[in-house]
Amino acid sequence: MALDTALGTIGIFSGGLRVDAPEQLGEVREAAQELEELGYSTLWIGGSPGIHQAVHILEATERATVGTSILSIWNHEAADVAAQYAALPTGQRERFVLGLGVSHGKLAERYARPYSAMKTYLDGLDGAPVPLPASQRLLAALGPKMLELSRDRAAGAVPYLVTPEHTAQARERLGAGAVLAPELKVVLDTDLARARATARDFLALYLALPNYTNNLLRLGFEETDFAGGGSDRLVDALFALGDGDAVRKRVDEFLAAGADHLAVQAVVPDQLNARLPREQWRALADVLALRG
Repeated sequence: MALDTALGTIGIFSGGLRVDAPEQLGEVREAAQELEELGYSTLWIGGSPGIHQAVHILEATERATVGTSILSIWNHEAADVAAQYAALPTGQRERFVLGLGVSHGKLAERYARPYSAMKTYLDGLDGAPVPLPASQRLLAALGPKMLELSRDRAAGAVPYLVTPEHTAQARERLGAGAVLAPELKVVLDTDLARARATARDFLALYLALPNYTNNLLRLGFEETDFAGGGSDRLVDALFALGDGDAVRKRVDEFLAAGADHLAVQAVVPDQLNARLPREQWRALADVLALRG
C-alpha cells in the first residue's frame, strides 16, 4: 500500500502517546484503541519518541498507521533504529512509518551541521542489514534543502508548526509524487480571547527555537510577531481556533494547499496534566466526520 493511502487524510498527533512508565501503559493503550475506533487513520507519537514507544501503540491497535513525529537523529543511532524496525512483526512493520528529524540546537547536545548529519543518518538506514526503506520514512522538513532531501531520500515530509502557505510552497518543491503530512494545532474554544491565550501558552516553547522562527520569517512574519507569546496574526495562522466550522475550514485550507494528510493536535489549557485530551479527540472526530 502506498504511504499516502496508508496514512489516510486525518491523523492525531499527541505527545501523550509517548510513554515509558509501566503504570501509564494501560491508559495509553486504551486511548490508542479509542483513537482507532474514532476513525483517525494515523496515530503520531510526539515528544521525540523511539521505535520502542511506537511498539506499545502498534500492539494496542489493529489497523491504524503509527508514526514517530519525530524521532531525533541525535538520540537514536541509525543502526539501532533499523534493527528495531527489522525486529517488528511483519504486520506491525507494515503499519509503521518513521518520522525523523534533526531536532534543535537547544535540545540536542550533539547538534551540528544538521543537513549533512541527516544525509549520513539516511545512509545508515539504507546500509543496515535490513534497511528501513525510504518508502516508510518521512523527514521533519521546513526549509528548501531539507524538503528536497525528503523528496529524494524519503517518502516525503512531516512539517511541524506551519501554515497553509508553507504547505503550498512545500508541495511545489516536493512535486506531486511525495507525501506531505503537516501538523495542525487545534483549540476547540469559541471564546477567541481564551483560545488565543491557550495557544500562546503552548506556543511559547517553539518561539524559542530558531528552526521554527526562521521558517516563520521566511513565510513573511516579523520578529515583532514573536513577542508576548505571539501576535494575534501569528497565533491565528498557526492554530485552528473556535468551533467545528472553524476547524473544518482550516483543515480544508491545508488539504487544498497540497497536504495529503493532516496530523491534528488538540491543544488544551492544562496541556501538561491533560496528556491525553480524549474529550477533544472525540469532539474532533465528530467535527471532521471521521466515523461517518
